Amino acid sequence: MRVVCLAGGVGGAKLADGLQRALAPGELTVIANTGDDLERHSLMICPDQDTVMYTLAGVAGPEGWGLAGETWHVMDGLTGLGEGTWFRLGDKDIATHLYRTERLRRGKRPTEVAVELSRALGVPSRVLPMTDEPVRTRVRSDDGWLDFQDYFVRLRQAPDVLEVRFEGAEQAKLTPEVAEAFRTAEAIVVAPSNPIVSIGPILAVPGMLEAIAEARRRGVRAVGVSGIVGGKALRGPADRMMASLGEEATALGVARRYAASQLLDAFLIDRLDESLAEDVRSLGLEVVVTDTVMTDASARVRLARDVLAATKAQA
Repeated sequence: MRVVCLAGGVGGAKLADGLQRALAPGELTVIANTGDDLERHSLMICPDQDTVMYTLAGVAGPEGWGLAGETWHVMDGLTGLGEGTWFRLGDKDIATHLYRTERLRRGKRPTEVAVELSRALGVPSRVLPMTDEPVRTRVRSDDGWLDFQDYFVRLRQAPDVLEVRFEGAEQAKLTPEVAEAFRTAEAIVVAPSNPIVSIGPILAVPGMLEAIAEARRRGVRAVGVSGIVGGKALRGPADRMMASLGEEATALGVARRYAASQLLDAFLIDRLDESLAEDVRSLGLEVVVTDTVMTDASARVRLARDVLAATKAQA
């Protein structure tokens, strides 16, 4: 069963891992958010893509990002030289960024480099950037516009987000690899990632929503999972961002976002949010109520199987 999963961040990586475990090798393609990408210390860094890749390779750090068993000698050295190191990179992680940066300078496409890195790490699935063109997420606070990583890491998500934009999205386009993934997909999954700044940039790429719609017209079902449970984001600032943007910070609020784009056939919510099921159904979505909190590998697989079952269900 060929599955395409839209993902970003730790929550998306966890569900992708569950899907990879539940599917046969090579059946999963993950389209990763690149709006978080940045350049630091002359290195090209792709946080969401690498979080997914490291998780699928089984080498992610204990917090869900970076690599397990890291050391920090380079960062310590830069700190000693007076260089700002608010965006911390482990020594092994730096090897990934050195590899990527050098290949890009030689003229390789970001997608080609992503495929090379995943292969080198032994990932049986494909991890594809959402586009090869640069798209950068920026957020507006009371103090003006901020690069996403300034808001997310340097300022620790403290400012209220009043507006979000994806610079470069209008000039971006689908890669042949992403277009082919949708043409051959038998199921589409929207992971429990931040709907605004993880899934939002992916959907902002021209042609992405059209590719999903075309797949659905030929009978492919699209299923999403709420990353907000009981009114709280399991990871990150999604709930606070939705509230400051004037949206309801609940699973229903996430469902409304996706329903407005006519993106999904079905939506999975946690048992804690069962009281919202009828309101979600009123948006034209089928609802599956299940346990969506992925506390360990078995929980990831269980949720993945619930998701896959929903992609096969009929209204």
